[in-house]
Amino acid sequence: MAIGVLVSGSGSNLQAIIDGCADGTIPGQVTIVISNKDGVLALERARKAGIATAVVENSRAGGREAFEKNLAEVLERFGVQLICLAGFMRILSPWFVRRFAGRILNIHPALLPAFPGLEVQKRAVAAGVRFSGATVHFVDDGVDTGPIVIQAVVPVVPGDDAKSLAARILVQEHRIYPQAVRWYAQGRLRLVDGKVVLEGGDGVVNAMLDEGKKAWIYPPVS
Repeated sequence: MAIGVLVSGSGSNLQAIIDGCADGTIPGQVTIVISNKDGVLALERARKAGIATAVVENSRAGGREAFEKNLAEVLERFGVQLICLAGFMRILSPWFVRRFAGRILNIHPALLPAFPGLEVQKRAVAAGVRFSGATVHFVDDGVDTGPIVIQAVVPVVPGDDAKSLAARILVQEHRIYPQAVRWYAQGRLRLVDGKVVLEGGDGVVNAMLDEGKKAWIYPPVS
């Protein structure tokens, strides 16, 4: 399966997907990495892995419509079958989402539907929640509102701040995002009438240990 990854920053989740493809966990290949910003670390990660890169910047003349048409053209030129947003700091329009319906995944560092948007770890700590985590979901017309594929739950421990919580969540992001991509590339994961269908899941919660802290993954990785 040809995978395209959209990035805006360091690309640690991009690296997790690249590694999954390289070791055979994901039966696919990242064929193109596209950033809306030049010079970001994610582009360097792609180049080191021998993956084609492109920078599609927002044009003041053409605005959002021109930007997304250029983005779509590059993705289609590289035969992309699945689009993964990995720290991509742009909201995609309904036009773009419809064009690639059921083929766009995103990773969000919170337990959606709680804390959509930005600064989520700071908001979670301020709210006094006892658990947070990460969510992989299909992208729809809203902001972090699409159908949920897989979630990882981590505890918020005494003394946590936004930085420490984000670091604990990131470890789980690197586990569940490649898992969701793997399911999709295997043909087990799809979107049907706006609902997630995952074939072959056993419905049992899988507890994973990370640095002495429990992280609950659902559906279980398999």
